[in-house]
Amino acid sequence: MKNELNLIMSNNLRIDEEKYKSILQYIKLNITEKYEFPQEIVHVGGVTIATLGNFSASTGKPKSKKTFNVSAIVASALSGKEVLKYKAELPPCKNRILYIDTEQSKCHCHKVLERILTLAGLPTDQENDRIQFFVLREYTPEQRRDIISWALHEEQNIGLVIIDGIRDLIHDINSPSESLNIINELMRWSSYYELHIHTVLHLNKGDDNTRGHVGTELNNKAETVLQVSKNMENGKISEVRAMHIRDKEFVPFAFMIGEDSLPHLVEDYQFKINKRDRVTSFVDMSEELHRTALEVTFSECNEFNGYQTLLDALKKGYDSIGYSRGRNTLVNLCKFLMEHKAIVKAGRTYSYNNSFHL
Repeated sequence: MKNELNLIMSNNLRIDEEKYKSILQYIKLNITEKYEFPQEIVHVGGVTIATLGNFSASTGKPKSKKTFNVSAIVASALSGKEVLKYKAELPPCKNRILYIDTEQSKCHCHKVLERILTLAGLPTDQENDRIQFFVLREYTPEQRRDIISWALHEEQNIGLVIIDGIRDLIHDINSPSESLNIINELMRWSSYYELHIHTVLHLNKGDDNTRGHVGTELNNKAETVLQVSKNMENGKISEVRAMHIRDKEFVPFAFMIGEDSLPHLVEDYQFKINKRDRVTSFVDMSEELHRTALEVTFSECNEFNGYQTLLDALKKGYDSIGYSRGRNTLVNLCKFLMEHKAIVKAGRTYSYNNSFHL
């Protein structure tokens, strides 16, 4: 039935009454049936950012190191190890990766593949049958989509697909119809083949919005959208945060490229926010920002003995994200955090509960 449905969808065939009744049985949701949650395959600090049957994206301005970030995800999926902050695990029956690059030459793509294998701790002097790398720079948008479609049909045990350059699968990035069609294609591919697709799209140069109508559709439909951006004071450092995410927000992290040309995690990195992003009340602050501030608050000590000691540490933590306030506000902030179980009190001792939710 699934093959028949896919044929109808791909060829725009008319559905007669008999086929319609059969399709209804496939698409109908029944309260008496049990449906499994999609398998989680990529995490950041215990937070799920990718599941089978869905798609996600990395976004950022040119030279923000988006491809380095994606390389870390793929390397973790190949090795099962944590790379940067990514911990990926593909099921045994879907442990292969398909990497599609639409922009770069074979020479540059070879460097990406070599980087991925090196990060994964795998040899670079022999082929690895768990990753297929296709270079589609010279093809038209229609040809690229056809090649991807055929590859998904022919390749076996694919669990993760990287499309570095979704913009190159369409002609007009601002076309509502083309944008909707390619996003629908991502949803169809990921669902039908029960895999995860992670794609890459640039941000606008003038702001932090994803480019064109396809960016709007991507934000609306993707499971997770990661934003990779350069540090304003140190261009060698790239910051990674959740722009949109269905799960709870993860604590942002940063990396920089070492002398070995590989991305390395920047330890104990403190994030700052732009003036336009500052909030006037801790109640309006995102969970992501609270987590960032609390990580700094408890970075030197797991727990504090005494209320004033806690307030002093909170001031330091929230100062680090640009939220500098006096004692009265900090007292109310502390009460707010305790009500939401972010800070737990036991006698005179205060500790951080990183599994809190706002």
